[in-house]
Amino acid sequence: MINTHTGPQPADFADVRATNLAVVLRFVRENAPCSRADIAASTGLNKATVSSLVADLIDRRMLRETGLTENRVGRPATMLVLDGSPYAAIGLEVNVDYLTAVAVDLAGTELLSWRRSFPGATATPNQAVAAVAALARRVLNRMGKEARQVLGITVAVPGLVDVDGSVRIAPNLGWRDVDLAGDLAKALRDPGFPVLVDNDANLAALAEHRFGAHGGAENLVYLTGEVGVGAGVILDGRLRRGGLGFAGEIGHIQIDPSGPECRCGRRGCLEAVAGIGAVLKDTAPDATPAELEPEVDEVVRLAEGGDAATLATLTAIGANLGRGVAIIANVLNPEVVVLGGYYVALAPWVLPAAQDELALRSFAPDSGGTRLVASALGYGAAALGAAARLLDSIDSGRLPAHG
Repeated sequence: MINTHTGPQPADFADVRATNLAVVLRFVRENAPCSRADIAASTGLNKATVSSLVADLIDRRMLRETGLTENRVGRPATMLVLDGSPYAAIGLEVNVDYLTAVAVDLAGTELLSWRRSFPGATATPNQAVAAVAALARRVLNRMGKEARQVLGITVAVPGLVDVDGSVRIAPNLGWRDVDLAGDLAKALRDPGFPVLVDNDANLAALAEHRFGAHGGAENLVYLTGEVGVGAGVILDGRLRRGGLGFAGEIGHIQIDPSGPECRCGRRGCLEAVAGIGAVLKDTAPDATPAELEPEVDEVVRLAEGGDAATLATLTAIGANLGRGVAIIANVLNPEVVVLGGYYVALAPWVLPAAQDELALRSFAPDSGGTRLVASALGYGAAALGAAARLLDSIDSGRLPAHG
């Protein structure tokens, strides 16, 4: 659970202590440095209970004391901050041309960040599982050498993922009905911690919500800018997956009925008119997945040099993107829409036209307050969000085993 709208509240169901440990932990994450008295006053837990919970969390090395503060009425208070250094949450991402691994501790401090080339567009599902498992083992070995307890592994995939972690369809990877969560757990010999799979846009949205420049936004949409275009949607502080987990396929909303054919077989989808393929249609129409990043760099070079054709293409891309964002604004009214992936490098030329189109096509005045911005998290946002999903489970009360 990531809803912070009303702040942490004491539990009123089955495992009261475990849930209240999470309440305290989450309060400290959001308000550190803070005192035991601050926790009691804000959560409604009594002081004796708070003292017991804090002692437990310090013993688990999930909190630590940082000394006294005298900037308050009364005697100095001992302040608390997150520790969590003995723990590691691991996030992996599978994409058409690379694999990414990120590990963070409980406080969100980055422990490692690796990116490796990978022929995802041509690899079979079995080859992909083997490659992901090999990367996961390397991360696990590193965490083991550092004596960290692994909280779990979450894998981000550009496709439809059901609630059981099965990839129903990932067209850019050529996958259909791949039990990635189950297959990866078997490849890791049932490691004794959760192995989860989720859509890359969903997880990138979690990363923005927890670590990004707009983390305070309760209503946020993240748009991937990879080979595909997908949306991760956070409303009222919670990730929205839809009934079967398939929400967010904004890339297949039709923008231009007479537009180019999309990979899905339809015409004029947002992905077809504003995705990376549309960006490269004149300069590198046959670029392989491995060539996308250098080709985007070349587009940036041409735009910086004032190349008229490149600037016109990026303006058209921005306008089409803005039409898609306007649909999001009219339906969901988010505070912010964050552009990720290759859109970040292209933002200086794409954003102006997209923002103009958003303003033109939004029904509410001032686009309903929706801002359109570029992400600051880079290409690793989905993997970082994969790790964040595990941290969110801690916030929800699923604390790691003690001792």
